[in-house]
Amino acid sequence: MSGPLLDVDGIAIAFGGLKAVSDFRLTLAAGDLQGLIGPNGAGKTTVFNLLTGVYRPQVGRIRLEGRELGGLRPFQIAAAGMARTFQNIRLFRDLSVLDNAKIGCHVRTKGTLFGAMFRTARTRGEERAVTERALELLALFQLEKRADELAQNLPYGDQRRLEIVRALATEPKVLLLDEPAAGMNSHEKKDLTKLIEMLRERFGISILLIEHDMGLVMEICERITVLDHGVTIAVGAPEAIQKDPKVIEAYLGVPEEISA
Repeated sequence: MSGPLLDVDGIAIAFGGLKAVSDFRLTLAAGDLQGLIGPNGAGKTTVFNLLTGVYRPQVGRIRLEGRELGGLRPFQIAAAGMARTFQNIRLFRDLSVLDNAKIGCHVRTKGTLFGAMFRTARTRGEERAVTERALELLALFQLEKRADELAQNLPYGDQRRLEIVRALATEPKVLLLDEPAAGMNSHEKKDLTKLIEMLRERFGISILLIEHDMGLVMEICERITVLDHGVTIAVGAPEAIQKDPKVIEAYLGVPEEISA
């Protein structure tokens, strides 16, 4: 295809009189791994909510492979090829690990109510394929031995990985990861870094990452967008972002003797 895979052109949203995100722009090419960072309350998760249909942009456009996503509901955007994880884990806690993975796979099934009611051969075949696909992904994430356990019984790091499995099961072209390293220890973060790089290489997907762990972001992201109070204050390579005065000010503030 010509042009970017994901093209976000000047989207914005306000809640009451508060502008949560203003004139946000971003492009992702196939296979990109980019970061979206900023202080708490900068508008990062709001951007993800806009991209995935939780909120509708009041202005601007979002295109995936040239297709306009404006007005689509979250499940339609997932079917179009954009999936996400959440800052606060949102697994189906009372379902098994396997069932959580299978739910993501069902975005791509073509079953009908008739087929489900009468257990047609096509429906049974699709169900077998979904189970096989889910087990393959669980094995890739070293979760297959826990397939029959309840999701709520997994250790925290495994729950994070299962959420990525569920998103990946939708067969996305673009994967949005919202603070995947939150709550992880240093060993788990190293494993996560390798996992994210593996996802891009193995599945050829583009990844946009929100993360507060700057070491992780600077290590794996090729390009970074920085938000502060809903406004983009810097875009560039990790080396440039680390030295940008506006970014340093947003994170560290300005000493009183300078601002006075």
